[in-house]
Amino acid sequence: MMTKTIIFDYDGTIHHTLGIYEPAFRETYQWLTEQKAAEEREIGSAEIAGWLGFNSKEMWNTFLPELDQSYKEQASRMVGELMVRQIRKHKAVWYPGAEEMLTALKNRGYHLVILSNCKASYREAHWKEFGMERWFDHFYDCESYGFRPKTEIVKEIIREYTGPYLVVGDRRQDLECARACKSPFIGCLYGYGEKGELNGADHLAEHIEDILRLVISVR
Repeated sequence: MMTKTIIFDYDGTIHHTLGIYEPAFRETYQWLTEQKAAEEREIGSAEIAGWLGFNSKEMWNTFLPELDQSYKEQASRMVGELMVRQIRKHKAVWYPGAEEMLTALKNRGYHLVILSNCKASYREAHWKEFGMERWFDHFYDCESYGFRPKTEIVKEIIREYTGPYLVVGDRRQDLECARACKSPFIGCLYGYGEKGELNGADHLAEHIEDILRLVISVR
């Protein structure tokens, strides 16, 4: 039986996120050091990219677990606001070939939805900036579900959309999401996952252009 609904991750799968996340993170971390809430240190782009795919609560609790909760909340809010500002300035970019891949899938009759560990304001800004209704039936953000993990939010998707399902993403959380809904998983090697993180994927996409071929091959 062929796949009916494709559940896409967003950051690192469709959206080349580091371009707006890294400057937002660096500005926020600078503010934390000015507040004497964090120590000044060199943070490389690879470390920053490693946080993409985590929801904001997981990210700050893992990155700076000793940071006072009020600072975590302020830092999370600051990063989010700075990223939304960048989106509205048209600084956000999708991976080359994303639109063509999504159009081809849409034209083949698949239901396409997004499931992202992002905030509602971020979702809304991207939806408007890219006119995402052209491809996607729905964009699920984790904030609207109390920052629950994707493995739980995906249960909402399978209640609302018909299967079989297929999950596409670049991080361990996406692989776990696929297992939670007993669906095949396409791991995106071009995203922000670390080496070995996508071990166990049913298929691997080295480039975004590979996704169409891999989706069609799934039975």
